[in-house]
Order: sequence, then C-alpha cells, then structure tokens
Amino acid sequence: MEDVFDFVHAALPWIAVGLLLAVFFARSAGKKKKEEQTSDYGTEGMCLGMCLGSAIGASGAVSIGIGLSLGMLIGLVIGTCIQKENRGEDNDQK
Repeated sequence: MEDVFDFVHAALPWIAVGLLLAVFFARSAGKKKKEEQTSDYGTEGMCLGMCLGSAIGASGAVSIGIGLSLGMLIGLVIGTCIQKENRGEDNDQK
C-alpha cells in the first residue's frame, strides 16, 4: 500500500501540469477572434486556489507543492466556468 502512495505522490504533479496545459490550450483555441473574447474569473480563481492549496499543504494533508499546483488548477477550472458581466463600455471599443 505504501508503494501506491509513493506512486501517487510522484505522478500527481505531472498530472496537474498536464491538466493545466489542457485548460490553457482549450482556452486559447476558443478565443480565435478578438471580438468574441469574453472575460472570466480565471485569474481570480487561480489566486484563491493557490491560497487554499497552500493552506491544505500547510495542514499536512498533502505536500505544499502539490497543494499549490492542484489548488491553482482547480481554481482556474472553476474561474473559467464563471463569466464576468459587461458593466458598461470597454475602453478599447470607442
């Protein structure tokens, strides 16, 4: 059973990096035209996820590095699912 935990701790950062790259490429493929770009809470989600991941890592449940990377990934996924409202005219479009 200890071998399984060792494998999970070794493979988890690579899985997180792969999922993060998949999310970034999916976001860039969906935003081909500048007119169709919508803003979302991806950056805010990553910041909050990093804070929560470091708190979980500091509590001792997982290592801090794995907590940070998984928190950022989960925060990015949740943040990109929530679209920002347009509250007026953008400065770029006059």
